[in-house]
Amino acid sequence: MDSTTEQVGLVRDFNRYYTRRLGVLTERYLDQDRPLSEARLLFEIGDRADVRDLRTRLGLDSGYLSRLLRSLAEQNLARVRPHPDDGRVRIVELTDAGIRERTELDRRSSASVNELLTRLTPGQRTQLITAQTQIRRLLRSAAVLIETVDAASAPARQCLRAYADELTVRFPEGYDSGALVDPDELTGDNGALLLAREEDHPVGCGAWRALGPGVAEVRHLWVSAEARGLGIGRRLLRALETAAAAHGATVLRLGTHTTLTEAITLYRASGYREIPPYDDSRYHHLHFEKTLA
Repeated sequence: MDSTTEQVGLVRDFNRYYTRRLGVLTERYLDQDRPLSEARLLFEIGDRADVRDLRTRLGLDSGYLSRLLRSLAEQNLARVRPHPDDGRVRIVELTDAGIRERTELDRRSSASVNELLTRLTPGQRTQLITAQTQIRRLLRSAAVLIETVDAASAPARQCLRAYADELTVRFPEGYDSGALVDPDELTGDNGALLLAREEDHPVGCGAWRALGPGVAEVRHLWVSAEARGLGIGRRLLRALETAAAAHGATVLRLGTHTTLTEAITLYRASGYREIPPYDDSRYHHLHFEKTLA
């Protein structure tokens, strides 16, 4: 058995144990008269929720979500109605009975977890929480998708605006969004913009563009604050290197600001060496280069 097959088996075994231990396979989650899917929906609705947002956030099929909402409505736990300001949008909110049910589910869930924790020593509890935090971080990282997108598309411009907004705050001299690379430069063999998405939400981006024969440049490598620490920046950089090399680049350059210490650390750890300035950007205090394998 190869290592990948063994790893897949171990993850599946953990998933089976975890779902059985939490009781998610029964129709009576936490000994209530409803399955986990309906109980989870009560939590996700909160006081009120947009049905479209629920579907996106939970990754549910539209028909399946409609059946779950219909079941909650028949139990007088929730009601679905048009948004008061936009009749095309449906919202769902809990009834008084639904709020009481959610409160009881919350109490039972906390009691169930507390019962488990009391059987562990303080040190074991710390180990458990640390392990769960690490698992969540790794699963989030694995779920992030990186793809090439049209640099002029709405998600791409949204990400670049967020990048420019952050630099405006972090740079002592501010940042002029006019310094962003023109989308027309990021097409075909001349360059591309890569977008990192988590649950279809842009959380990072980066671009490469050709500077000359065999030479390309990395621009606008950025990860949103909410997704930092997941290794997305390193993945984006590797993806940019691969894309540039596929279009004939053998050398990759980049410039960065001295305030971006985390970026500088990433570049050096990724094999980039400092070189004399190759451009006159006032935001590039340091310049780096890497020979692509």
